[in-house]
Amino acid sequence: MMPPEQVPVWAMIKPSLAMHTNRLIDEKSPYLLQHAHNPVDWHPWGPEAFEKARQEDKPIFLSIGYSTCHWCHVMERESFENEAIAALMNRHFVAIKVDREERPDVDRIYMAFVQATTGGGGWPMSVWLTPELKPFYGGTYFPPEQRYGHPGFPMVLERVAEAWRQDRDRIVESSRAAIEQLTKQSAVAAAGPGSALRPDKDTLDAGFYVFRRSFDARYGGFGEAPKFPRPVALNFLLRYYAGAKSQEALDMAAATLREMAKGGMYDQLGGGFHRYSVDARWFVPHFEKMLYDQAQLAVSYLEAFQITGDASYSQTARGILDYVLRDMRDPDGGFYSAEDADSVIDPAHPEEKGEGAFYVWAQSEIETVAGQPAAEWFCHRFGVEPDGNVRSDPHQEFTGKNILYQAPEVEDPARLATILETSRKLLEARGARVRPHLDDKVLTAWNGLMISAFAKAGAVLAEPRYTDAARRAADFLSRRMYDAGSGILLRRYRQGEAAIPGFLDDYAFFAQALLDLYETSFEWRDLELAIRLTEKMAELFEDREHGAFYSTAAGDPTLVMRIKEDYDGAEPSGNSIAVLNLLRLAQITDRADFRASAARSLEAFGSRMVAAPVGVPQMLVAYEFSISKPKQIVLVGERDAPDTRQLLAALHSRFVPHGIVLLVNRESRQVLARYIPAVAEMTAIGGQATAYVCEDYACKLPTADVAAFAQLLQ
Repeated sequence: MMPPEQVPVWAMIKPSLAMHTNRLIDEKSPYLLQHAHNPVDWHPWGPEAFEKARQEDKPIFLSIGYSTCHWCHVMERESFENEAIAALMNRHFVAIKVDREERPDVDRIYMAFVQATTGGGGWPMSVWLTPELKPFYGGTYFPPEQRYGHPGFPMVLERVAEAWRQDRDRIVESSRAAIEQLTKQSAVAAAGPGSALRPDKDTLDAGFYVFRRSFDARYGGFGEAPKFPRPVALNFLLRYYAGAKSQEALDMAAATLREMAKGGMYDQLGGGFHRYSVDARWFVPHFEKMLYDQAQLAVSYLEAFQITGDASYSQTARGILDYVLRDMRDPDGGFYSAEDADSVIDPAHPEEKGEGAFYVWAQSEIETVAGQPAAEWFCHRFGVEPDGNVRSDPHQEFTGKNILYQAPEVEDPARLATILETSRKLLEARGARVRPHLDDKVLTAWNGLMISAFAKAGAVLAEPRYTDAARRAADFLSRRMYDAGSGILLRRYRQGEAAIPGFLDDYAFFAQALLDLYETSFEWRDLELAIRLTEKMAELFEDREHGAFYSTAAGDPTLVMRIKEDYDGAEPSGNSIAVLNLLRLAQITDRADFRASAARSLEAFGSRMVAAPVGVPQMLVAYEFSISKPKQIVLVGERDAPDTRQLLAALHSRFVPHGIVLLVNRESRQVLARYIPAVAEMTAIGGQATAYVCEDYACKLPTADVAAFAQLLQ
């Protein structure tokens, strides 16, 4: 053990118990507010901080994270609450905090730098910038002393400050060169005629083979631990199955969905999925719950149910959606962003938190709530063991506790009923625990994904409350986040305040939601707003010369570069969804400008699809739609009439990925005919709701017979 005089001062000083208040106190972001009482002199991203850096000739320390980020909490406790480390930061740097969920534009730029210079990325992200906002050094989590192969944070602060004093010119030049190189790397443009990097049908096959090579045949999913759900990959595989008649693609997607729902990554009591699994079998999750995961996975389970008819998929979808309605919905209809991984271990010590504490169970707790024999049956069904079922060294925090997962199947109806009743009792008992922190900001893009899920679920499951949830959320965004006069969409809403001009994904995801809502509920206003948002999206973000869309609008001097994001990761890229929207709208409206814009984007990203299809599976979905022969499914009838509903039930029971759906009735006939003149001649046969199934606007014989309509959809 080192003698006291050799121990660095920051290792001897505990986090401050004094109440500090910094400039983050006036922000709305839950993440920024979490840091508002750190002794660090934090600034929000903005002109005051930038001017201070220039006036004081100091570099900027930029910290980016989000409110439900486990390692962000760790770095705050270890470093940002430490008086000595905070003093170092305040002396040498201008410190800025950014919520990556509010400002994905800032996050993307500096994440690109960190990934390029370190080979990895993640949050919290720590980047040092010149006063001109150009990055020159960065990383992710830094511990307070050297460990995990990371240098100690105080040492890094001292060395960066010294380098700034002694080697300023080299730092400035390296930051300039870094931005120049990143700008070149992020540029996308169409490959020339005859290039091997132009996509064709073989590109889709190549994408499938990449996923097949990395597929885990035992547990589902792709690659090794940690395992992320990545719904965009499932979207591609299900559509590849439909287009190429590949049973193997369906089997991979179905097995992944099935195994995920069995594991601890799925909340077996309350529904909804945690962020990812730290192991290969989906057992030990990273416990945070993100809205975008719930939205996309609900759609994947609904589509698997449409294809297979297996009710276990629809049951999981209901579990996800009911969780969101119960725990993630704003009273005005929007949806909150996330729930934290960490939660209070013991209510008597609310400051002590552990990852997953809210979700895990001791066997004795289950026995107290359920009694016998119900507890025994429940424990057998969900893998509960007397000494806990998590034993590996990295998970000592779960000692004696159990993560619930689906173990043996239960066929005895009486036992199954008892197990279900026990689950209800345990969920109620769990509700008395201290819930994880809720990030209650409403993000337009993520709400768009969730609206799509509820709209589709309402139709596929014939569940009006899901349709109502989609309707309320769409109206919330239209009312709170959209200015009809300017056409501007905002990014974030919290506590009565809407703010931050929207980014590409906000426009694209909300427009997609409105299209999905129109194709399931047929309110004309949804289609009209989707068209207006898409027009505004093109105005703000499109690169008409080289194709594709920037993630940010032009004219923000605080952004040192503009990026055309194409990676389909935990969320689809804004470009992928924008292209698919344009293709769908081109089918609905027959507008040449939408079709041309989609074509330019697909050409621009063609080389990415060919060279690295695994990185752009949702763009492959858009490309497949573009080369398929989409069906125009036109129903003539009144929306709520029983005969129309019968046709819709037949439609929604089937997976029809390459199609658009229109409803012609008294309200919409004249408007739709402006886009597609043939609509004016479509009539109901014998006064019955009638279906027209067309390709390239050439229609098969219309039918009012449900069985005949179902046959036309094959």
